[in-house]
Amino acid sequence: MKDQSVVLFTRNGMGESQGDLPLRLAGKFLSLTLQSGIFPGKILFYTDGVRLACEGSPVLEQLQQLEAKGVELVLCQTCLDTFGLSTQVKVGVVGGMGDILEAIQKSEKVISL
Repeated sequence: MKDQSVVLFTRNGMGESQGDLPLRLAGKFLSLTLQSGIFPGKILFYTDGVRLACEGSPVLEQLQQLEAKGVELVLCQTCLDTFGLSTQVKVGVVGGMGDILEAIQKSEKVISL
């Protein structure tokens, strides 16, 4: 089941901590979301969050599974360009700030991780 919520990933993982904890938390969150069967309508990635959808990310498999279930994944083009990651995107679609703004404005709920 998909709802009209939007999840924001603005960091390379969840929370602010040293080491691999933020990435482990993001992986756990995405895995549990898949297990729950209740999916957000969209997941938006900007600033360091775009790294989660790029080559080498430990959560690519979960993101690919969510995308296959109909969750729209949108990555910020400006952020990708700034970090030199435009050619390393492995999942989702690349959009602009207008796409991100529209998704937030039309959502029933916005969850920032």
